[in-house]
Amino acid sequence: MALRIGIVAGELSGDQLGGALIRSLRQQSDRPVRVEGVAGPRMVGAGARPLADCGELAVMGLTEVIRHVPRLMRLRRELAEHFLRNRPDVFIGIDAPDFTLGLERRLRAAGIPTVHYVSPSVWAWRQGRIRGIRRSADAMLTLLPFEAEFYRQHGVPVRFVGHPLADMLPDPPDRAAARRRLGLPDAGPLIALLPGSRQGEVRRLAEPFLAAARLVAARHSDARFLVPLAHPGLREPIEAARVQVAPGLPLQLLEDGARDVLEASDGALVASGTATLEAMLLGCPMVVGYRLAPTTYALARHLVRTEHVALPNLLAGERLVPELIQDAATPDALANEMLALLDDPGRGAAMRARFTQLRQTLRAGGAEAAADAVLRVARRLPPA
Repeated sequence: MALRIGIVAGELSGDQLGGALIRSLRQQSDRPVRVEGVAGPRMVGAGARPLADCGELAVMGLTEVIRHVPRLMRLRRELAEHFLRNRPDVFIGIDAPDFTLGLERRLRAAGIPTVHYVSPSVWAWRQGRIRGIRRSADAMLTLLPFEAEFYRQHGVPVRFVGHPLADMLPDPPDRAAARRRLGLPDAGPLIALLPGSRQGEVRRLAEPFLAAARLVAARHSDARFLVPLAHPGLREPIEAARVQVAPGLPLQLLEDGARDVLEASDGALVASGTATLEAMLLGCPMVVGYRLAPTTYALARHLVRTEHVALPNLLAGERLVPELIQDAATPDALANEMLALLDDPGRGAAMRARFTQLRQTLRAGGAEAAADAVLRVARRLPPA
């Protein structure tokens, strides 16, 4: 009899984790594995049957989500009804906590074991959510080590499984090889610009990032700039921003290729999020910038209980990389931080050395460890 797994992943990062997890489940299970749920292309490629596309959950922000609430509530209700009729041996929610935890809670109350993969930032803000998580998940699987300790302190079964990217990305990074793959010369400063993967992020960050790049180019005339597009729909707003604030900038837009770009670059302006972790693992010194919608930021700034926003800084427990948030993310400030990296090679070298140390803390098995935990929960055992 097959092992039946229900799964819901939020957006592209969840799809990547889900695809690797499904492959590891198939390798480790002593039974055939049947997976269905909300999936993206990587999960479908690994054998998941899609009930909906994970892109439907790619909504961000406290205010932006409001107009999507009816659609999301309807989808969650339909999924709950489906899984209650077609009961899986275990249900996995990957990220998207505002959507998946409520679904997990309903399924768990009906006797279906549940796993939540990727901790919400409950350690940073809205810590009262821990009570809801305790009711929703038989196990929490965390990507970051400090998250697991938080859950242990609050009595939630947890397993730190490490971040798959720490094992997946090249170690050590090879800047020259990455430049060759991109068809770029070895000489001359190369700066990556990653203003986000969502339309809202790009609308808020493309202009300050490109304006900062223009200021950097005024000091380093041989500098080149690359923007790896998270998806083709971002080309238009980035080109529009370029026309507005940096029409003469030596800029190249690439379809995908973010990892090659980060590995090849001497520095990067990066939107806060998973891209900062990729930059860290690929040894790319960075300046982190972020802007939320004004109303969202006004609400969030009173709820956040952490000194840092960028993942490298959270892992290091110190301000390892500059982070410029909201009104601080001006072209002048971003450019000044990037120029400080370019003009002081020792600063970038020290950052890269610390990145190498932090990489080791993220290795705990990744997808293989996550699959082991899921299979244990399916057998009604603790995750570790």
